[in-house]
Amino acid sequence: MQRPFPGLSELMLSKLFRRNAHAPPVDRSTWESCLAQMPFLEELDGQTLERLIHLAEDFVRRKSFSGAQGFAVTDRVKASIALQACLPVLAIGLNAYDDFVEIIVYPDRFLTPRTQIDEAGIVHESVEALSGEAMQGGPVVLAWPDADPAMGAPGLSVVIHEFVHKLDMLDGLADGVPPMPMSKRALWQTALHAAYDQFCLMLEAVEAEIPPDVDPESEAADPYYARLPLDAYAATDEAEFFAVSAEAFFTLPGAISQTFPDLARVFSDYFGYRRAGDQDRSALAVPRVPR
Repeated sequence: MQRPFPGLSELMLSKLFRRNAHAPPVDRSTWESCLAQMPFLEELDGQTLERLIHLAEDFVRRKSFSGAQGFAVTDRVKASIALQACLPVLAIGLNAYDDFVEIIVYPDRFLTPRTQIDEAGIVHESVEALSGEAMQGGPVVLAWPDADPAMGAPGLSVVIHEFVHKLDMLDGLADGVPPMPMSKRALWQTALHAAYDQFCLMLEAVEAEIPPDVDPESEAADPYYARLPLDAYAATDEAEFFAVSAEAFFTLPGAISQTFPDLARVFSDYFGYRRAGDQDRSALAVPRVPR
């Protein structure tokens, strides 16, 4: 069987999985199996991969995983979620996730009541089926079929999406701008807002091309939306654009670097994320179904 990440030596892999005198909570074979199901991680250089696995091991030790509706949380479930959740904090560190402990995993999409008030002041009650939800100061809730990397579609990761929301909410606001030094904030806001406005215009152009006899919510409209670099859900607001574009940044990087190069640059610097072959840079130098 071909080993995942064949560029890493046996010695390096041994160091990755034997950091502590005590046995890790997830064994080596499970980590390797989960890594093999995330082909986008193959582009990581050895140093970055080592950092990711170290964080993921620590994440599993720190967090509590609970299965809802009888779902059994296995080591594979923990490792798969941990690896994806730790990508956004490679430079920031796990302390960014200190506002919560629990990850709740459902066997399928879960129902959540919603209340909306329209412009006329009328209250609308509804129930949505969600694949993930991040609660400020509370747990992260995930539906395993959408969190399982073996079932994921290119560019989509509900785990990354929800944990990016967690970073965004660290300052109390889900606005697409996570806490960062003021010297970085203006550059981030400029890049994010410009990319968001550009994407909204792209979505409007696509929607204008959908024939009147085609329901925009039907599968018949999917080929039109497939022309977009991101899931149309990204146009909801700046917070969702941040989460959806971060999914693509980690799992389908060309969608961001080719279409939104300025956004890709600030993402690279904030997330401290380098792939093999990327130029060295300071770590902090400068998706769809409803979530």
